[in-house]
Amino acid sequence: MSLANANIICLLDDEFEDLELWYPVYRTRETGATVQFAGPKKGAEHIGKYGVPAVADLSFDELDADTIDGLLVPGGWAPDKLRRYPKVLEVVQQLNAQNKPIGQICHAGWVLISAKILQGRTVTSTPGIRDDMENAGAIWLDEPVVVDGNLISARRPPDLPPYAQAFVQALEQRMG
Repeated sequence: MSLANANIICLLDDEFEDLELWYPVYRTRETGATVQFAGPKKGAEHIGKYGVPAVADLSFDELDADTIDGLLVPGGWAPDKLRRYPKVLEVVQQLNAQNKPIGQICHAGWVLISAKILQGRTVTSTPGIRDDMENAGAIWLDEPVVVDGNLISARRPPDLPPYAQAFVQALEQRMG
């Protein structure tokens, strides 16, 4: 299925985990979807943990949940920064309320925790933030990918193939 009309946003800040950002972005773009990076400042370059750059196509302030079909949140240390932006949390909450796919991997669960959308939801993450996820009310599973409604979560880079596949499938179901 072509997702040519899908508008996906990938959140961006410094020290993202390079593979966790680029792999799902490329897999989603392969479906025909438009994937744009949103960061604190439009046009700003952000560097991943391993030195791979990405440039923000949009600023967080430009985001409008009504025009977004899905969201990707990469891991690394970027989520600790991303969760400090009220606009990021607002958009995550709105997308969740609209039942739109939200993909998160590794430490990206911190963003969902701060958005307060995990109560009673089943997810996974890097085991390092399991306690954080559970303390936010989530049911945590040690599985490569967990899909709970619109939330698609994965643990770490080795889980990227099934994670990206599950995210694309969620988009296809939503856009179908």
